[in-house]
Amino acid sequence: MTTIRRPLALITGASAGIGAAFAQLLARQGHDLVLVARRGDRMRLLADRLSREMGATCHIIEADLSDPATPKRIFEFTHSRGLEVDVLVNNAGYGLPGSFLSSPWSTHQAWLEVMAVSWIHLTHLYLPEMVARRAGTILNIASLAAFCPEPPGSFYPAVKAFMVGSTRALARDLLGTGVTVTAVCPGFTHSEFHEVMGSQATVSKLPKIFWKDADSVAMIGWRAAQLGRTVVITGFINRSIAALCHCVPHRLLDALAPKCVVERTRIPATPTQK
Repeated sequence: MTTIRRPLALITGASAGIGAAFAQLLARQGHDLVLVARRGDRMRLLADRLSREMGATCHIIEADLSDPATPKRIFEFTHSRGLEVDVLVNNAGYGLPGSFLSSPWSTHQAWLEVMAVSWIHLTHLYLPEMVARRAGTILNIASLAAFCPEPPGSFYPAVKAFMVGSTRALARDLLGTGVTVTAVCPGFTHSEFHEVMGSQATVSKLPKIFWKDADSVAMIGWRAAQLGRTVVITGFINRSIAALCHCVPHRLLDALAPKCVVERTRIPATPTQK
């Protein structure tokens, strides 16, 4: 009897938030999973639940994407086990609090490796297999921030704009191959992101209408990918904000930006250099 292979999704930053929501959604839809994150304990709990409740086979890779060698190690893990990745969800990411000079260069370098390099490296590693099969789905989890003014000292909007622009370029490059690339741009999402950033108390002042849950973001992103859309901004409010930011001069946007979005804790101008 021939066994039908279940599709396989590889998700980075899978231990919580939007990554965990994608894992749950894709497992429910019949995918097996490769879960990648630094926190192995959380991934094991998630994998056990998805295996028990949805029958998904889950492979766990404890890895730090700030290490330039990690994407190749992830690829070798799947390749050595004969695992064919059908869906790649580049979700891993975080923000840095404070101003540019409040962190040593080593911190910025590690952050840039995660935010601007690792997901492109993973995409470059897995694309040849997808193109050869003439089928594959890549989701890059960007942000509404890609379309908005930059808070003081933050490069987060810049790297997310880079992700969106790169996704558009890849989508054009892959026309006719059967592989789709989609940038998912959520706004404020209930996850650990702002807690880790130390900004939870600040952003919680925003009205509830600005917020979405991670499950909704994952569903919107997956539907957009299935439709072959290149960029999707989650929710009417967020699409309206992006449109406003596109039309209104940055000087005026800076004046209109909510105080809770741009305020930050003042820190010493000169950090310890490492």
